[in-house]
Amino acid sequence: MKIVHITNWNEFVSLTSECDGWAFRGLPDADWQLKSSLSRYLQSFVPDTASWRQREERALRIFRRKAHIYLPDAGVLIDDFRCLALMQHHGAPTRLLDFTKSPFVAAFFALYRTTKSSAVFALDTPTLWRAAPSNDVSLRRELIDPRINGNFERYFASNDKDVIWVGEPEEMDRRLVAQSGTFVMPGVLDKPLDDIIQRYESGGALIKKFILPPSIREEAMLSLYRMNITHATLFPDLDGLARSIGYELEITWPGNRAS
Repeated sequence: MKIVHITNWNEFVSLTSECDGWAFRGLPDADWQLKSSLSRYLQSFVPDTASWRQREERALRIFRRKAHIYLPDAGVLIDDFRCLALMQHHGAPTRLLDFTKSPFVAAFFALYRTTKSSAVFALDTPTLWRAAPSNDVSLRRELIDPRINGNFERYFASNDKDVIWVGEPEEMDRRLVAQSGTFVMPGVLDKPLDDIIQRYESGGALIKKFILPPSIREEAMLSLYRMNITHATLFPDLDGLARSIGYELEITWPGNRAS
Protein backbone atom coordinates (compact mmCIF):
# COMPACT_ATOMS: atom_id res chain seq x y z
CA MET A 1 0.00 0.00 0.00
CA LYS A 2 1.34 3.40 -0.97
CA ILE A 3 1.15 5.96 1.84
CA VAL A 4 0.98 9.66 0.92
CA HIS A 5 1.31 12.38 3.56
CA ILE A 6 -0.80 15.36 2.53
CA THR A 7 0.45 18.82 3.48
CA ASN A 8 -2.43 21.01 2.23
CA TRP A 9 -5.95 20.74 0.83
CA ASN A 10 -4.99 21.67 -2.72
CA GLU A 11 -2.49 18.82 -2.75
CA PHE A 12 -5.23 16.36 -1.77
CA VAL A 13 -7.50 17.70 -4.53
CA SER A 14 -4.71 17.40 -7.10
CA LEU A 15 -3.54 13.91 -6.14
CA THR A 16 -6.99 12.37 -5.89
CA SER A 17 -7.91 13.80 -9.29
CA GLU A 18 -5.36 11.35 -10.68
CA CYS A 19 -7.37 8.43 -9.25
CA ASP A 20 -9.99 8.44 -11.96
CA GLY A 21 -12.78 5.95 -11.32
CA TRP A 22 -11.36 4.80 -7.98
CA ALA A 23 -13.35 4.26 -4.78
CA PHE A 24 -12.56 6.11 -1.53
CA ARG A 25 -13.13 5.63 2.19
CA GLY A 26 -12.45 8.21 4.89
CA LEU A 27 -11.52 7.30 8.46
CA PRO A 28 -11.18 9.84 11.30
CA ASP A 29 -8.07 8.13 12.71
CA ALA A 30 -5.12 7.44 10.41
CA ASP A 31 -4.11 4.49 12.61
CA TRP A 32 -7.36 2.60 11.97
CA GLN A 33 -7.24 -0.35 9.60
CA LEU A 34 -9.66 -1.04 6.77
CA LYS A 35 -11.98 -3.44 8.56
CA SER A 36 -15.72 -3.85 8.45
CA SER A 37 -17.92 -3.06 11.42
CA LEU A 38 -18.61 -6.79 11.77
CA SER A 39 -14.89 -7.60 11.86
CA ARG A 40 -14.27 -4.98 14.54
CA TYR A 41 -17.21 -6.16 16.62
CA LEU A 42 -16.29 -9.83 16.49
CA GLN A 43 -12.60 -9.19 17.16
CA SER A 44 -13.53 -7.11 20.20
CA PHE A 45 -16.13 -9.38 21.77
CA VAL A 46 -15.95 -12.88 20.22
CA PRO A 47 -12.39 -14.26 20.34
CA ASP A 48 -13.47 -17.66 18.98
CA THR A 49 -12.97 -17.06 15.25
CA ALA A 50 -14.24 -20.54 14.43
CA SER A 51 -17.74 -19.42 15.43
CA TRP A 52 -17.80 -16.25 13.35
CA ARG A 53 -19.51 -17.82 10.33
CA GLN A 54 -22.37 -19.17 12.45
CA ARG A 55 -22.73 -15.87 14.30
CA GLU A 56 -23.01 -13.88 11.06
CA GLU A 57 -25.58 -16.37 9.76
CA ARG A 58 -27.58 -15.97 12.96
CA ALA A 59 -27.48 -12.16 12.75
CA LEU A 60 -28.84 -12.29 9.20
CA ARG A 61 -31.53 -14.77 10.20
CA ILE A 62 -32.70 -12.66 13.15
CA PHE A 63 -32.80 -9.49 11.04
CA ARG A 64 -34.85 -11.20 8.34
CA ARG A 65 -37.32 -12.60 10.86
CA LYS A 66 -38.01 -9.20 12.40
CA ALA A 67 -37.24 -6.45 9.87
CA HIS A 68 -40.32 -7.16 7.74
CA ILE A 69 -42.39 -5.43 10.44
CA TYR A 70 -40.88 -2.07 9.43
CA LEU A 71 -40.68 -2.53 5.66
CA PRO A 72 -43.29 -1.71 3.00
CA ASP A 73 -41.68 -4.37 0.78
CA ALA A 74 -40.13 -7.28 2.67
CA GLY A 75 -38.88 -8.74 -0.62
CA VAL A 76 -35.60 -6.91 -0.12
CA LEU A 77 -34.79 -9.36 2.68
CA ILE A 78 -34.66 -12.34 0.32
CA ASP A 79 -31.58 -11.04 -1.52
CA ASP A 80 -28.45 -11.55 0.61
CA PHE A 81 -26.62 -8.46 -0.65
CA ARG A 82 -29.63 -6.14 -0.45
CA CYS A 83 -30.38 -7.43 3.03
CA LEU A 84 -26.80 -6.71 4.14
CA ALA A 85 -26.97 -3.23 2.58
CA LEU A 86 -30.19 -2.54 4.49
CA MET A 87 -28.63 -3.74 7.73
CA GLN A 88 -25.58 -1.55 7.09
CA HIS A 89 -27.79 1.45 6.34
CA HIS A 90 -29.49 1.14 9.73
CA GLY A 91 -26.38 0.56 11.81
CA ALA A 92 -26.04 -3.22 12.14
CA PRO A 93 -22.51 -4.68 12.10
CA THR A 94 -21.98 -6.25 8.66
CA ARG A 95 -19.05 -7.37 6.54
CA LEU A 96 -19.67 -4.50 4.10
CA LEU A 97 -17.32 -1.51 4.03
CA ASP A 98 -18.80 1.79 2.84
CA PHE A 99 -16.83 3.44 0.05
CA THR A 100 -17.67 6.37 -2.21
CA LYS A 101 -16.76 7.33 -5.74
CA SER A 102 -16.05 10.87 -4.51
CA PRO A 103 -12.75 11.68 -2.75
CA PHE A 104 -14.49 14.74 -1.29
CA VAL A 105 -17.24 12.73 0.37
CA ALA A 106 -14.53 10.46 1.79
CA ALA A 107 -12.60 13.50 3.04
CA PHE A 108 -15.74 14.77 4.76
CA PHE A 109 -16.14 11.52 6.70
CA ALA A 110 -12.44 11.58 7.58
CA LEU A 111 -12.39 15.18 8.82
CA TYR A 112 -15.75 16.30 10.13
CA ARG A 113 -15.25 15.22 13.73
CA THR A 114 -11.57 14.55 14.32
CA THR A 115 -8.75 16.37 16.08
CA LYS A 116 -5.97 14.05 14.95
CA SER A 117 -4.48 12.84 11.69
CA SER A 118 -7.14 11.15 9.58
CA ALA A 119 -6.95 9.11 6.39
CA VAL A 120 -8.61 8.65 3.03
CA PHE A 121 -8.04 5.27 1.41
CA ALA A 122 -8.24 5.02 -2.37
CA LEU A 123 -8.95 1.70 -4.09
CA ASP A 124 -8.11 1.16 -7.77
CA THR A 125 -11.43 -0.43 -8.64
CA PRO A 126 -11.03 -0.32 -12.46
CA THR A 127 -7.95 -2.54 -12.18
CA LEU A 128 -9.47 -4.65 -9.41
CA TRP A 129 -12.50 -5.43 -11.58
CA ARG A 130 -10.17 -7.23 -14.01
CA ALA A 131 -7.97 -8.88 -11.37
CA ALA A 132 -8.23 -12.04 -9.30
CA PRO A 133 -6.41 -13.24 -6.18
CA SER A 134 -3.29 -15.28 -7.02
CA ASN A 135 -4.36 -15.06 -10.69
CA ASP A 136 -7.17 -17.55 -10.03
CA VAL A 137 -9.55 -16.72 -12.88
CA SER A 138 -12.35 -18.62 -11.15
CA LEU A 139 -12.42 -15.81 -8.55
CA ARG A 140 -12.76 -12.86 -10.90
CA ARG A 141 -15.25 -10.15 -9.99
CA GLU A 142 -18.02 -11.17 -12.37
CA LEU A 143 -17.89 -14.79 -11.20
CA ILE A 144 -18.09 -14.06 -7.45
CA ASP A 145 -20.75 -11.32 -7.79
CA PRO A 146 -22.83 -11.54 -4.56
CA ARG A 147 -25.87 -10.28 -6.48
CA ILE A 148 -26.02 -13.70 -8.16
CA ASN A 149 -28.13 -16.16 -6.22
CA GLY A 150 -25.98 -18.47 -4.10
CA ASN A 151 -22.73 -16.54 -4.50
CA PHE A 152 -22.81 -14.87 -1.10
CA GLU A 153 -22.89 -18.26 0.61
CA ARG A 154 -20.35 -19.74 -1.80
CA TYR A 155 -17.67 -17.04 -1.79
CA PHE A 156 -18.26 -14.83 1.26
CA ALA A 157 -20.31 -16.38 4.07
CA SER A 158 -17.98 -19.38 4.10
CA ASN A 159 -15.35 -16.93 5.38
CA ASP A 160 -12.42 -18.80 3.86
CA LYS A 161 -11.61 -17.04 0.58
CA ASP A 162 -9.22 -14.08 0.31
CA VAL A 163 -11.36 -12.18 -2.17
CA ILE A 164 -13.04 -8.79 -2.31
CA TRP A 165 -15.92 -7.60 -4.44
CA VAL A 166 -16.77 -3.97 -5.16
CA GLY A 167 -20.18 -2.75 -6.27
CA GLU A 168 -23.74 -1.80 -5.37
CA PRO A 169 -27.07 -3.62 -5.12
CA GLU A 170 -29.21 -3.62 -8.25
CA GLU A 171 -31.51 -1.13 -6.48
CA MET A 172 -29.81 1.64 -4.49
CA ASP A 173 -31.36 3.57 -1.60
CA ARG A 174 -31.41 7.38 -1.26
CA ARG A 175 -28.41 7.48 1.05
CA LEU A 176 -26.22 5.41 -1.26
CA VAL A 177 -27.16 7.65 -4.18
CA ALA A 178 -26.56 10.86 -2.20
CA GLN A 179 -23.09 9.70 -1.13
CA SER A 180 -22.07 8.37 -4.56
CA GLY A 181 -21.66 5.22 -2.52
CA THR A 182 -20.45 1.74 -3.26
CA PHE A 183 -19.61 -1.27 -1.10
CA VAL A 184 -16.59 -3.47 -0.66
CA MET A 185 -17.40 -7.01 0.47
CA PRO A 186 -14.46 -9.10 1.78
CA GLY A 187 -14.42 -12.89 1.74
CA VAL A 188 -12.75 -13.14 5.15
CA LEU A 189 -13.44 -11.29 8.38
CA ASP A 190 -10.16 -11.71 10.24
CA LYS A 191 -7.98 -9.65 7.88
CA PRO A 192 -7.95 -5.95 6.99
CA LEU A 193 -8.75 -5.08 3.40
CA ASP A 194 -5.18 -4.14 2.50
CA ASP A 195 -3.97 -7.60 3.56
CA ILE A 196 -6.52 -9.31 1.34
CA ILE A 197 -5.57 -7.12 -1.61
CA GLN A 198 -1.97 -8.31 -1.33
CA ARG A 199 -3.20 -11.64 -2.72
CA TYR A 200 -4.09 -9.90 -5.99
CA GLU A 201 -1.69 -9.28 -8.83
CA SER A 202 -0.09 -5.86 -8.26
CA GLY A 203 -1.96 -5.80 -4.96
CA GLY A 204 0.27 -3.19 -3.34
CA ALA A 205 -0.43 -0.77 -6.18
CA LEU A 206 -4.19 -1.20 -5.95
CA ILE A 207 -4.57 0.85 -2.79
CA LYS A 208 -3.30 4.21 -1.55
CA LYS A 209 -3.59 5.84 1.85
CA PHE A 210 -3.70 9.63 2.01
CA ILE A 211 -2.92 10.85 5.53
CA LEU A 212 -4.53 14.20 6.34
CA PRO A 213 -3.00 16.28 9.16
CA PRO A 214 -5.24 18.26 11.55
CA SER A 215 -3.82 21.48 10.13
CA ILE A 216 -5.84 21.18 6.89
CA ARG A 217 -9.21 20.54 8.54
CA GLU A 218 -10.45 24.14 8.68
CA GLU A 219 -9.73 24.86 5.02
CA ALA A 220 -10.95 21.46 3.86
CA MET A 221 -14.24 21.55 5.78
CA LEU A 222 -15.03 25.04 4.52
CA SER A 223 -14.30 23.92 0.97
CA LEU A 224 -16.55 20.87 1.39
CA TYR A 225 -19.29 23.06 2.87
CA ARG A 226 -19.13 25.27 -0.22
CA MET A 227 -19.47 22.12 -2.36
CA ASN A 228 -22.67 21.37 -0.39
CA ILE A 229 -21.11 18.25 1.12
CA THR A 230 -22.69 18.14 4.58
CA HIS A 231 -24.57 15.63 6.69
CA ALA A 232 -27.80 17.18 5.44
CA THR A 233 -26.99 16.30 1.82
CA LEU A 234 -25.23 12.98 2.46
CA PHE A 235 -28.01 11.72 4.75
CA PRO A 236 -31.15 13.16 3.10
CA ASP A 237 -33.50 12.87 6.05
CA LEU A 238 -34.19 14.61 9.37
CA ASP A 239 -31.34 12.77 11.09
CA GLY A 240 -28.91 14.09 8.48
CA LEU A 241 -30.14 17.63 8.90
CA ALA A 242 -29.77 17.37 12.68
CA ARG A 243 -26.21 16.04 12.36
CA SER A 244 -25.34 18.89 9.99
CA ILE A 245 -26.02 21.46 12.71
CA GLY A 246 -22.74 20.53 14.40
CA TYR A 247 -20.63 22.09 11.66
CA GLU A 248 -22.96 25.11 11.51
CA LEU A 249 -21.57 25.94 14.96
CA GLU A 250 -18.18 26.48 13.33
CA ILE A 251 -19.38 28.70 10.48
CA THR A 252 -19.59 32.47 10.86
CA TRP A 253 -20.43 34.97 8.15
CA PRO A 254 -19.04 38.52 8.54
CA GLY A 255 -21.72 41.10 9.20
CA ASN A 256 -24.52 38.59 9.68
CA ARG A 257 -24.27 36.71 12.96
CA ALA A 258 -27.78 35.30 12.70
CA SER A 259 -27.17 33.36 9.46
